[in-house]
Amino acid sequence: MKLIIETPIARSASEVWKGFTEELFLQLSPPFPKLKLNRFDGCKVGDEVHLELDFGIYSSKWISYIVEQAETESEIYFVDTANDLPFPLKTWKHHHRIKKIDENNCIIIDDIDYYTSSKALDAVIYPGMWAQFAYRSPVYKKFFEE
Repeated sequence: MKLIIETPIARSASEVWKGFTEELFLQLSPPFPKLKLNRFDGCKVGDEVHLELDFGIYSSKWISYIVEQAETESEIYFVDTANDLPFPLKTWKHHHRIKKIDENNCIIIDDIDYYTSSKALDAVIYPGMWAQFAYRSPVYKKFFEE
């Protein structure tokens, strides 16, 4: 299932890229599920992010691996994938894009591909997944523009 959330930011792409830190990551965490960050290496190839997600009735680990990172004339990006995922997710690929608009503006794009065991279940969880990432837009704005 494909999910894309775009957030315009009144800062340069390079300033935004420098802000992709552990501090930002923690601020991006929505109220549910509760998140415990066990490891945050960064956003470059070979880095890992280890989480524990508390869903109230159970908790689950999530381990993401940064598998790609680059800067082009038009954008700066990194890609994380995950093998250790909470139920019902089976696969995860998150392409974090910072698209350059001009010297003082960019767009942060959360471009996500996720799959469960069925297309029907993918669709059922889509509203929750969308909410989790739509939550990030005002956080990005506050973090980078204030």
